Amino acid sequence: MAQERHGCSLRVERLSKSYGSGRVLDDVSFSVDAGQFFTLLGPSGSGKTTILKIVAGFVLQDFGDVYADERELSREPPHRRDVGLVFQNYALFPHMTVTANVGFALRMRKVPRAEAEQRIRQALEIVRLTGFEDRYPRQLSGGQQQRVALARTLVFNPSVVLMDEPLGALDRKLREHMQTEIKQIQRRLGITVVYVTHDQEEALTLSDRIGVMHRGRLQQLGTPEDLYERPGSRFVADFIGESNFLPGRVVGSTGDTVAFETRRGAKLHATAGPGATPGAAVLFVRPEKIALAREPGEQGGAVLGTVRDVVYVGESCRYYVELDTGDGVVAKQMNAVTRAAHAPGDRVTVAFRPSDAVVFPDEPEGGST
Repeated sequence: MAQERHGCSLRVERLSKSYGSGRVLDDVSFSVDAGQFFTLLGPSGSGKTTILKIVAGFVLQDFGDVYADERELSREPPHRRDVGLVFQNYALFPHMTVTANVGFALRMRKVPRAEAEQRIRQALEIVRLTGFEDRYPRQLSGGQQQRVALARTLVFNPSVVLMDEPLGALDRKLREHMQTEIKQIQRRLGITVVYVTHDQEEALTLSDRIGVMHRGRLQQLGTPEDLYERPGSRFVADFIGESNFLPGRVVGSTGDTVAFETRRGAKLHATAGPGATPGAAVLFVRPEKIALAREPGEQGGAVLGTVRDVVYVGESCRYYVELDTGDGVVAKQMNAVTRAAHAPGDRVTVAFRPSDAVVFPDEPEGGST
């Protein structure tokens, strides 16, 4: 039976880092509660891995502080930070058995042999690799090698586990399976995890909270539901999930709702996003929030269009609709009753609730934080 473990809280305050004239991190702050699964999500080059390296002690920040509980880590060497790191490429020693790989950190820490054997056994039980002790990495599948890498990190009971794209080398089905495994282990042990990925579906699946990074800055912090349903910027709306954007302008507002006019004068209503003021803007709505109906005639809050293509994707159909406004949208409907409710050439009404759409200022993606 594995011993009980508990993670610590982590606090990052105003981290900045430059290499030459290029700023990699720009005033990044966030906190992670003890036992929380926190993900840094963003495209390549957004600064995610640099944050992990600073927390681990492999890179020194130009400015800012990192705290584990209330212990300031910046002046401590990596081996004294009580932080575990799981890499994408596993970094296993090919000439060592599973037992030797998992126990490597304990040998470096000069843990007594009897205690080390017990902790190795417990770590392998946690990742369900009992019986694989004498195998070498070349004798293991990709998923099994990733479990060894995870066991090697868990075996010394770190307060925080950092994971840098750990599932990137696995195929889709195995990756989804390992997501479930990692989340179950994290919950069972109560450890604090900071996870880096560019895969937004993976972030939504695993995380308690997500920080979206772009160009070295933190764009938005929130729960998966917050970021998906209530994105705070055009970049976040576009990066997380599928999106439709309609160009136009804000022509009025009432409370949190704005009146939006498309380029050809169709009137729609939506929720006001940050910075949405009268003038040029874009309206954002998810494909699954759009309702399609046989053409009953144009009405308030809806526009007419023509179905140009239908793609069957198993549990749902995707409809590519050319609006009479000259814009195109994608609608997604579940195949609950029929395989496809509409066919190419059908005239349809495209509608959505104002609460399901958000209007953002018309500015370059990632232009605001």
